Amino acid sequence: MTRSQRLLELLQILHKYRHPVAGKVLASQLSISLRTLYRDIATLQQQGAIITSEVGKGYQLQQGFTLPPLMFTQEEVEALLIGSRWVVSQTDSQLANAAQQAITKICTILPKPLQETLNTSLLIGYPKLTEPYDEQLIALRKAINQNLKVTIEYTNVNQENSQRTIWPFAIGFFHHTLVICGWCELREEFRHFRIDRIFSLILLDEQFPRKREDLLTAWHYFQQIPKPLF
Repeated sequence: MTRSQRLLELLQILHKYRHPVAGKVLASQLSISLRTLYRDIATLQQQGAIITSEVGKGYQLQQGFTLPPLMFTQEEVEALLIGSRWVVSQTDSQLANAAQQAITKICTILPKPLQETLNTSLLIGYPKLTEPYDEQLIALRKAINQNLKVTIEYTNVNQENSQRTIWPFAIGFFHHTLVICGWCELREEFRHFRIDRIFSLILLDEQFPRKREDLLTAWHYFQQIPKPLF
């Protein structure tokens, strides 16, 4: 591994962690000495990477730092393009526009022959499912990002109507529908709501009392679903 490759690998490792990582851990993963790691960290900092250090805790890459495009192999680029094109066809207009911009940025750094190959060989065949729910999805994503409560008018599988105030913390995108994961104040437990059964949604100017990350952790525990690393 050349030094340039090692520096990129170090950036990728730091990018994976959302908390400080001990120098010994980083050095071990790269199979280098601590002295070499210190030099590599200093080099990355000189090149603009904002890497902070805390005594006794380790190093952390500031969130938002953009990794160089050289990090991506062709297969990784293909995976990003397929995922982005799925987002264009399956989510609300704001996310779709963001995904399209991401596709444009990815393609502009690729060689012309590879651009043409990827543009004609990677196709998404799903029909767009979310057009009637565009405003609801935008409101729900805002609620999730800002920890805001929402009030919904909901029809369950037995065609029974009810009004619920929920704390939404995740959206599940499935082939046949979208599902909102949230804490229901009426039932005082985690519940899942299909978006096609929500016929009214009001975003409240009131934050729910628990952090979204805490709700997600508890939901994963009660559902016995392994929590993803990222």
